[in-house]
Amino acid sequence: MEIQYLVDQGLKRRNNQDFAATYTNQLGYTLAIIADGMGGHLAGDVASKMAVEELGQRFSQSSLQQVEEASKWFIQNLQTENQRIYAKGQEDPAYYGMGTTVVAAIIFPEEFVLAHVGDSRAYLVKDGHLRQITVDHSLVQELVNEGEITPAQAKVHPQKNVVTRSVGMPGTLEVDVSSLKVTGTEKLLLCSDGLTNMVNDEDIEQVLTSDQTTTEKVTALVAAANDNGGLDNITVLLIDFQEGGAQ
Repeated sequence: MEIQYLVDQGLKRRNNQDFAATYTNQLGYTLAIIADGMGGHLAGDVASKMAVEELGQRFSQSSLQQVEEASKWFIQNLQTENQRIYAKGQEDPAYYGMGTTVVAAIIFPEEFVLAHVGDSRAYLVKDGHLRQITVDHSLVQELVNEGEITPAQAKVHPQKNVVTRSVGMPGTLEVDVSSLKVTGTEKLLLCSDGLTNMVNDEDIEQVLTSDQTTTEKVTALVAAANDNGGLDNITVLLIDFQEGGAQ
């Protein structure tokens, strides 16, 4: 298994509110996680860094080894982090209203557990084809679900950046968690909307199914987002499951 990631400020933002990292727990399993601080909100960079580093620290100290316990761990710890970020925003006016998306995966042999909140995404490349495996928690996705707009209209909707769920909200956070088995030939892409708003799925698929190295693919995707305008921070994290499973 090989993991590479790149966080880029883009061409238009004055600061970078994206954050990404990988961590290893006590049994050698891997957590890969990215977060996108809420655009337009104060201290989005603080929220994304808090979410990634605090979840990473807790994972590093854990001995998770099963899918079921990893799923429960994601829900419990993302709900805890939601409360922490919300509380910090209430305590300090400089941080009021901050929040972040999160998409993360815990990798076990032949399987991974995926958790996400917001509109950062996960894609799986299998048999040469790219498939989105998360559903955005966003206003336009709700409109698509209700049949009010088409997926094509959602891509250019003026409110496409409005998320309906984020880490840092009041109340109890709902976390989407799933698990998928892998054979060792797949690739898992975690990314912020700075990539997907700038590069269409067909072009992402073309890069990820090319003969480039994992590092070259990550670099190429970030470059493509910037070539198309680079309107937001861009985070790309790619996991290549090599022969023999996920570990």
